[in-house]
Amino acid sequence: MTEWCNEAPPQLLLDGVAQLNGGEFFKQHETLEDLWNAETREVRRLYQGILQIGVAMYHISKCNHHGAIYMLTRGPAYLQPFAPSCQTVDVYDLLNQATRILREVERLGPDGLARFDWSLAPQIRFTL
Repeated sequence: MTEWCNEAPPQLLLDGVAQLNGGEFFKQHETLEDLWNAETREVRRLYQGILQIGVAMYHISKCNHHGAIYMLTRGPAYLQPFAPSCQTVDVYDLLNQATRILREVERLGPDGLARFDWSLAPQIRFTL
């Protein structure tokens, strides 16, 4: 995996991250899905993990507790092998953010997602 992680991030990854960071969760799904589908190497799991965290946020916005929990569990599982960073994405930081979001979603329960604290929404950072 190391050789893929040393590559510069592809433009679609940069676009998808900007969309996710901007709260455009549905749009980031479309962008990163295109990247994920086009990539044949294992690094596609990095893209899939980021995509799924964004989808979790979309589910939170729609008060879909089950969908949010499912994606906040699956997404980090795909990301874990790429920690601490890959293609300059700070994977370790994103995993920590996803853990905080999952804890809050679990705390709020199925009937409480309308009270989700959106200041917890993930902000993907890049390493230098």
